[in-house]
Amino acid sequence: MLNDSAGDASDTEPADHVLVRRVRLGDRSAFDAIIHRHGPGMYRFAIRMVGGDRTDAGEVVQEAFISAWKNIETFEARSSLRTWLFSLVSRRAVDLQRKRRPTPVADDFLAAVAPPANRDPLQDVMDKELVAALQAALAELPHQQRAVWLLRELEEMSYDDIATTLAMTPDSVRGQLHRGRRNLAERMAQWR
Repeated sequence: MLNDSAGDASDTEPADHVLVRRVRLGDRSAFDAIIHRHGPGMYRFAIRMVGGDRTDAGEVVQEAFISAWKNIETFEARSSLRTWLFSLVSRRAVDLQRKRRPTPVADDFLAAVAPPANRDPLQDVMDKELVAALQAALAELPHQQRAVWLLRELEEMSYDDIATTLAMTPDSVRGQLHRGRRNLAERMAQWR
């Protein structure tokens, strides 16, 4: 069976384009399938964009899904469904950030970037300090650089998908990622 979803569906699950078609016909169970397939990744991205606040992340994802339900007719499949849904999350996170001050990214998500500790207490302390430094450095990045870095480095999206998600060109994504990496490298220089 040909499957054009984000790769999360098995051979027995309908592809994203089939689910979209069913949702457009009013099939709520198809929308539930979309939620189960793409919701976890959307939530991971949202929680990183809102600084680890689970309530805010849940609100952002909920609003994105409400928008997706109401506007499924506008999805033209020029990008993947996953990319479209992530763009909705990104917009809702930006709206939330405009209302509030920037917040840091939660430590548990950045811990994956730090090397694992070998149960050495000194190493544990250094790892926690590294994660805290990375969290602070990410919080200082401009929103676009932070979003591009998170989507590329943690969600492993392609440049084209990031461009679509954030309404940018792939060249702008490369530029923002380059500047974001450079800014992070400068802020993290003491950890080299």
